[in-house]
Amino acid sequence: MHTKIKCLALTTLLLSSSASLFAVDLTKAYDMPEATKMIEKDLFPAAKKFTMPKSCNLSDPKAIARGAFMFNNLNGKKAKGKLPEGLDKFVKKTGKDGKVTKKPKQYGNCIACHDIEGSKGAGNIGPSLVGYKAMFIDTKVRDAQFVYQKIADPRVDNANTHMTVNLTTGLFNEQEICDYTAYVVSDKTKK
Repeated sequence: MHTKIKCLALTTLLLSSSASLFAVDLTKAYDMPEATKMIEKDLFPAAKKFTMPKSCNLSDPKAIARGAFMFNNLNGKKAKGKLPEGLDKFVKKTGKDGKVTKKPKQYGNCIACHDIEGSKGAGNIGPSLVGYKAMFIDTKVRDAQFVYQKIADPRVDNANTHMTVNLTTGLFNEQEICDYTAYVVSDKTKK
């Protein structure tokens, strides 16, 4: 019996010591990137104030139509309905090699969070925009500049917002923000 215990103890000792003899430091065998630099690339730029361009024509029916279309759709490839003049379902990008690629245009999908006149399946995460013109624009409680800023970068007056940061991040351009603004402040009771 003592011999079995001695053999077991000796085997355990040999195995544990041989494991440390063969242990290898593998930290040099693979890249260990600096995580701080990687995270910095993913951070949003600081909140930015914007002034609505004078070129924004908030009463232009084509701008309102583009705003309505983008408000109610997410992906250009799967966008529902006829595309309004001035919009494209795809964004063309030319690579360094000169090759042109087409990617589906990402629209706002604002109805995922907001309700507005005529929307189907509207969300209730963000405030309702039903009657926005009558409640806020006509009463002068808010103006189109407020709406433009809210869509461009809502963090200016609410650092903890869950709304997308659209112009600061380049998700949308100035004209697209103008189109959204035109739609939100438009009179949707006229047909």
